[in-house]
Amino acid sequence: MLSNLWIAVSGRSGCGNTSVSRALAQRLGLRFVNYTFRSIAEEDGISFKEVTRRAEKSNDDDLRVDRRQVELARQAPSVLGSRLAVWMLKEADLKVFLTASPEVRAERICCREGGCLENQMRITAERDQRDHQRYLRLYGIDNNDYSFADLVVNTERFDVEQVAALVEAAARLLGKGGEGGKASKAGAAKAPGEVGNQQLKSAGCTCLRTRGRLIF
Repeated sequence: MLSNLWIAVSGRSGCGNTSVSRALAQRLGLRFVNYTFRSIAEEDGISFKEVTRRAEKSNDDDLRVDRRQVELARQAPSVLGSRLAVWMLKEADLKVFLTASPEVRAERICCREGGCLENQMRITAERDQRDHQRYLRLYGIDNNDYSFADLVVNTERFDVEQVAALVEAAARLLGKGGEGGKASKAGAAKAPGEVGNQQLKSAGCTCLRTRGRLIF
């Protein structure tokens, strides 16, 4: 049942993480969980810039975002999109990791925020390194290792709605498995599932782990 699914979507900046998660939630009729520094600014009655300034001096707001996202996601079936969603929401029925090359990511960020591509590539690389070190320090998470993800999608070839459609196809395969999206191996191997799997393969997706759910 799709209404009983928890889906975690992660990816580095510029991979379309938030946009894809929002579109996916709309397609599946699930809650979209998106708690960020802007949410903290609204709750605390301060500016977004003030929150970012606080975060430069303390990890408190980073920890608050990560903790609150998971708390909200666990309240009801939902799509949680965040850099650490696939690691933090351990019980998610479907864990999806989005990828793109550094060049494409920088181009997308430039389109969104402006600036020079060369400069943005440098900033993005530095941000990736800071994030990597911070996740290791705070949680012992190596965000370069997403080999446990159920589905990896290279987003360079598709727009937001197309990526969301690919993940939706995977989610519907899980939904055929019965309660809570917990598909059995036998159920996943039936003809409808095989058709869905082939569609995912041809669209450029990689299934890395089955965990009794998606079988390629």
